[in-house]
Amino acid sequence: MKQVGFDFSEKAQDDPVDSEAPKVFSVSDLNSGVRRILEANYPLIWVQGEISNFTAHGSGHFYFSLKDKKSQISAVMFKGYNSRLKFKPETGMEVLVRGKITVYEPRGNYQLFCELMEPVGLGAMQKQFEQLKAKLKKEGLFEANRKKSLPPFPKHIAVVTSKTGAAIRDILNVLKRRNKTAHITVIPALVQGAGTAASVIEAIHLAERLSDVDVMIVGRGGGSMEDLWGFNDEALARTIANCPIPIVSAVGHEIDFTIADFVADLRAPTPSAAAELVVKNVDDLVEKSQLLHRRLVQAISVLWKQKRERLKFLTGRLVDPKRQIEQRMQRCDELVGRLQKSIFRLMEKERQNLRQYKYRMGDPRQRVKILREQWLQLQRRLSKGVSSLLERHRRQWQQSVALLDSLSPLKVVDRGYAIVKLKNKVVKSVKDLKSGDPLDIQVAQGFIQAQVESIRETAKESK
Repeated sequence: MKQVGFDFSEKAQDDPVDSEAPKVFSVSDLNSGVRRILEANYPLIWVQGEISNFTAHGSGHFYFSLKDKKSQISAVMFKGYNSRLKFKPETGMEVLVRGKITVYEPRGNYQLFCELMEPVGLGAMQKQFEQLKAKLKKEGLFEANRKKSLPPFPKHIAVVTSKTGAAIRDILNVLKRRNKTAHITVIPALVQGAGTAASVIEAIHLAERLSDVDVMIVGRGGGSMEDLWGFNDEALARTIANCPIPIVSAVGHEIDFTIADFVADLRAPTPSAAAELVVKNVDDLVEKSQLLHRRLVQAISVLWKQKRERLKFLTGRLVDPKRQIEQRMQRCDELVGRLQKSIFRLMEKERQNLRQYKYRMGDPRQRVKILREQWLQLQRRLSKGVSSLLERHRRQWQQSVALLDSLSPLKVVDRGYAIVKLKNKVVKSVKDLKSGDPLDIQVAQGFIQAQVESIRETAKESK
């Protein structure tokens, strides 16, 4: 490894004449130099460790530490790199990262700049599986109400699987045994390895372009988790969920579960079981049809016998229609006679009531004459009472006017007295006046304007 560094050696300080001054670095120069050394010596490295203090920043960048039993190192993975991850890192997860050693110069922090990250071991694959499962479930891709029903009698079945595996032989054997009339289209695809998801997605899109496909089987035989891993791909899961054709997932054996099983419209425990779920056994249908035919014939026979016996019973109870009509006519005549008698009785009763009312009411003209005389008498009494009331009130009014006139101050003025006013107010005492005030003096037949020249108060009388 190339050795790069700084020379901080000094000569002896006891000889000030021959000593050379040491080189002094700024903090920025020191951090920059250290960064260049680290990046030159460790251009691209792989580091394995446990994630600690993981933080997903709002900017999209990941900040965390990698640690083992003895030490740790700060690390960062920017958004442009972590967006390609197929799993979400978490604290405590064991990972293998590829990156470069660098220094964050503003703080002098030594850190690992990560470009690639992979989980370590089978536990990491299970973690990735659980994370994707939780994500798609939260989006509702596993809900039963969004899944399509299988057609009861499909005419065209597409099978997406390997053309050389045991699964295709099992599926074809079951389909041909149960229904020889169904048309089967096999679309080959990779079912193991790195290109599995892309190959299966392409095969599904090809089946979609076949307009008359009624149902599709997607799957393969059993295997390890690594063998089935291609069916845990997010893009494949979304392709299956969005496919307009009902899809039966038949991946692995009964104990194997993949993401494709959860998003498919129906999950079959094995490829053979998928074929049995897709088509019904023709022999069973024929046998069931014959059984239903026998039961139908038997039910019709029993019903025919019941109806015949019912007809016989009703025929025995049927009476000659002519006789029925004669009886109805006789009954009608009887009811008409009873109706006439009832009407006559009612009319006679009303005549009697009318005579009674006429007798009790008497001659209306005599009644009108009596009421007219009563009205005239009341009118005369009312006129006399009103005249008497008016006369009484007139006398009371005249007495009140005479009394009011006798108390009027104008009468006092007519007898030689006067009313003195200051600003339209009656003067009651000399205390209300002062020298120079203008006065209005009311006497008989007019007013006198005067002015106060002097004021003289009279002596109070002793008690």
